[in-house]
Amino acid sequence: MANVVVIGAQWGDEGKGKITDLLSRSADVVVRYQGGVNAGHTVVVKDQTFKLHLIPSGILYPDTECVIGSGTVIDPKALIGELDKLEALGISSKNLFISNAAHVTMPYHRLIDQASEEKRGQNKIGTTKRGIGPTYADKSERIGLRVVDLLDYGKLREQLEWTIQYKNGILEKLYDLEPLDPDAVISEYIEYAERLRPHVIDSSLHVYRAIRQRKTFCLKEPRVRCWILTTALIPTSPPRIRWLGAPALVLALAPPSLIE
Repeated sequence: MANVVVIGAQWGDEGKGKITDLLSRSADVVVRYQGGVNAGHTVVVKDQTFKLHLIPSGILYPDTECVIGSGTVIDPKALIGELDKLEALGISSKNLFISNAAHVTMPYHRLIDQASEEKRGQNKIGTTKRGIGPTYADKSERIGLRVVDLLDYGKLREQLEWTIQYKNGILEKLYDLEPLDPDAVISEYIEYAERLRPHVIDSSLHVYRAIRQRKTFCLKEPRVRCWILTTALIPTSPPRIRWLGAPALVLALAPPSLIE
């Protein structure tokens, strides 16, 4: 099988998840390179039903490596919940790898997403209210938290104390919400970090080595052509890159190395 990038040409719900699942059976590596905790897709294998939101469906096949790439935004609480459900169904997570450069969705991202949608009234965007957009906004503003930052507790505390103070000002003054407790948030995310630590890698290096070993790839784009930020309708488009070379770009690789 040649390397394949699965994208949509319309608004979504085109069956990308089903196609990715079919291709995953023949791929050595499945990469989800952008997006967040979206609506996900349901995969039925024999008598078991799996609901996946962040983890690539290749996780269902023991010989397939699954990579959550640096272009994704990861909600650790949701990801761990998904891992727990898979493990309860007898699915191993030993072949799941998480990019250390992926950005992390925090409690204030979800709160701001939910509150801003409500504040729009009849002009709501229709987000999932899971904090995906605000996480990408912080990434662009260069105040976001990456997976690698979770693993350095001193840096994590230093960064979050300032960021939560900043976000609390927004929550209180703009949305009339209760402020977050920095210590509680930091403690919560330290626990998440320990759970996810065994899966964290340099995804660019991992993918590069797999290419050198002539492994085959299935790369899944979580969204679709009509959601491209620079060409689609505003304000409904999430701030991500949409073109055929995007998987190579967000994985920090030259496009010819991935796309055949």
